[in-house]
Amino acid sequence: MRKNFVLVYELLDEVIDFGYVQTTSTEVLKSYVFNEPIVVDAARLPTLGPAALFMQGNKRMPGTAVTKSVVANDPGGRKREEIFVDIIEKISVTFSSSGYVLTSEIDGTIQMKSYLTGNPEIRLALNDDLHIGRGSVPSFGYSGSSGTGAVILDDCNFHESVHMDSFDIDRTLSLVPPDGEFPVMNYRITQEFKPPFTINTLIEEAGSLKAEVILKIRAEFPSSITANTILIEMPLPTYTTRVNFDLDRGIVGQNADFKESQKKLEWNIKKIVGGSEHTLRAKLNFSQELHGNITKEAGPVSLTFTIPMYNPSRLQVKLTMIGSVKYLQIAKKGKTTNPYRWVRYVTQANSYVARI
Repeated sequence: MRKNFVLVYELLDEVIDFGYVQTTSTEVLKSYVFNEPIVVDAARLPTLGPAALFMQGNKRMPGTAVTKSVVANDPGGRKREEIFVDIIEKISVTFSSSGYVLTSEIDGTIQMKSYLTGNPEIRLALNDDLHIGRGSVPSFGYSGSSGTGAVILDDCNFHESVHMDSFDIDRTLSLVPPDGEFPVMNYRITQEFKPPFTINTLIEEAGSLKAEVILKIRAEFPSSITANTILIEMPLPTYTTRVNFDLDRGIVGQNADFKESQKKLEWNIKKIVGGSEHTLRAKLNFSQELHGNITKEAGPVSLTFTIPMYNPSRLQVKLTMIGSVKYLQIAKKGKTTNPYRWVRYVTQANSYVARI
């Protein structure tokens, strides 16, 4: 199980969704699962009894195991050649009460972790149309939030191991990765981009001691992408005593709660598929009559989320080999090798706020 952890995880991800079995057909799963199984010789496996969990000595997992690759060895016991690259972008967006974007910013990093032997040189190529500094690109090359045009970094910095001899020519970075995980590049973008979520909030009085809140969240990314662990929070008036919720029917994996001690509403959604819209209705009960504008005593609405395989900066090229890089080339002298390459995008909310 340990040696085939990635394969098992990939199978479970395809078989089960929202806690329900979707398919067990081997023919269907073959088209989605790409990892090869690692065969373990049964004769080499030790016999495990009830006391085996407490055995000491060489059968005990060393304390450094958490830092090792999950598939570090090939069947023959050789160290498995692997490299991990994460493109992580944390976005900050502020919406006005009418839904317009007031401020937006992306703080990104390219993280790398290498399990390659022999200290090979790695060459990493970014977008051909990548520019550093707004003054470095002509006005006709900038198209704002339309989704096309040059990618403009306001500023960036590189790890000390990165060589930039050809970066100005073909946007290629070369490096010999050090041990452990490290940031190859950090960057910041204030160029306009399309926010992954839009939020609409309506709060209105429903009597002297009551009010109703309607929250709508829409995913503005493609339907092939799914956001995970979405949390919507909204502070409520301090004199709120009880809240009744009405959620969309037929939607699995969501719940709402009123945190009375903090006087705020929390709406949790396990997954949101791109292009979908979800609505929450909340009926508020107060301990005193309303005075003035209730919108001044509630909000703003804030979101936290994680979106795998999505990057709003468009730090990518069309002819990609993997991820947001044009290619990931590994040069090893005197050897022919085809290391495993693991690349992922992750977009997370840093400060995602909508005023009401």
